[in-house]
Amino acid sequence: MNNRAIKKVLMSGNEAIAQGAIDAGCRFYAGYPITPQNELTAYMAEHLPEAGGVFIQAESEISAVNMVYGAAATGARAMTSSSSPGISLKQEGISFLACAELPAVIVNIMRAGPGLGNVWPAQSDYFQATRSGGHGDYHSIVLAPHSVPEAYMLMLKAFDLADKYRTPVIILGDGILGQMMEPLIVHSPQSTVHRKKSRLSTKKWALSGCKDREPNIVTSFRLKEGDLEQLNLALQRKYKLIQARQQRYEGAFLEDAQIILVAYGSMARIARTVVQKLRDKGRKAGFIRPITLWPFPDNIFKHLSAKGKGLKFLVIEMSYGQMLEDVQLALAGKFPVKFFGRAGGGVPTEEEIIKSSLSLLSS
Repeated sequence: MNNRAIKKVLMSGNEAIAQGAIDAGCRFYAGYPITPQNELTAYMAEHLPEAGGVFIQAESEISAVNMVYGAAATGARAMTSSSSPGISLKQEGISFLACAELPAVIVNIMRAGPGLGNVWPAQSDYFQATRSGGHGDYHSIVLAPHSVPEAYMLMLKAFDLADKYRTPVIILGDGILGQMMEPLIVHSPQSTVHRKKSRLSTKKWALSGCKDREPNIVTSFRLKEGDLEQLNLALQRKYKLIQARQQRYEGAFLEDAQIILVAYGSMARIARTVVQKLRDKGRKAGFIRPITLWPFPDNIFKHLSAKGKGLKFLVIEMSYGQMLEDVQLALAGKFPVKFFGRAGGGVPTEEEIIKSSLSLLSS
C-alpha cells in the first residue's frame, strides 16, 4: 500500500468509529447527544462535512433514526449512534429499516441500566441487540469490537455488510471502548471511499429518481393480504444465509484447553489476560471472543462439543447473564457452563475471574 494512503494516529474508540464510518463512505449522520458516545457525534460534526457529507443533530433519537431511514432509501451510506436508553428510542426505526431492507449502521456505546442508569460501562444491551429489540421477526447483524483499531476496521466492514445484505448492522461497544485511546492506522479516502465508489452507484433499488426506469418503492407497510408474510419468508432466508456465512470469532489455546473463557468486547481484553495468567500457572485455559454477536459463532462451540467430555466453560460479561444463553444453546447442555458477571457499572476484575476459573476447574 502507498505510504501516503495511511497514517498512524492516537484516537479514542468513539473517534475511531466515526473516522471508520467516514472512510467507509458514510455521507449521512443523524444523532442526538448522550454520554458516553458524545465524542463520536462531535467528531462527525467536525469531519463529516469536510468529506462532503451531511451531519444533523436531530431534535431526538427518534427523529435521528428516521432521518437515517430516509437517507438510506436514497442509496446513501447512512448511520446513527447513541447509548443504551437512546438506542431504546430508536428500536421502532430499526425495525422499519429491517422491513424496508435498507442498509444502515447503528452504533451503541453501552452504558449501565436499566432506566436512565448511569454513564459507566456495561454490556447489558446484548439481548436488545441480538434479539432484534424492535417489533417483528427480524435480525440485525451485530459486531462487537474489543479495541480501538478493531472498532475502526469493523466500521469499514459494517457498511459493506449492510449494503451486501440490505440490513441494519449494529456496532455494540461500551463506555470503556468509547473513551479509551489507542494508536491505529487510518486509511485515506484514496484507499477506501474511492474503491467503494462503483459499489455505491449500483443500488438499483434506491430512490434516486426514475426518469429512465420504473419507479422504486421503499416501504415498511404491507397491507395487501399475503404480502407481509412473503416478505417475512424472504427475510428468514436471508438471515439463514447470514448465519451460514458471517460467523466471526477469535480463539486461543483451544487445542488443549480444559477450561475455556468466553467474553466479548472490553471484557475480552481482561479475560485474555486471565487466560495467559492461568496458563503461566500450568492451567490449561483457552479463550473464545465472539466478534459477531448475531449471528452468534455457534459453529466453534459445536466443533468443540465433538471433541468429547472434559471441557468446562466460564462466560464473563458486564451483565447478569445475556450472552450466557447463546453459549448454553450452542453447547446444547453437553458441558458445564458457569457464569461470572457484574452490572450497573461494575467491571469484573482479573482476580475475581481467576478465582471463579479455579473454582470451576476444581468442581
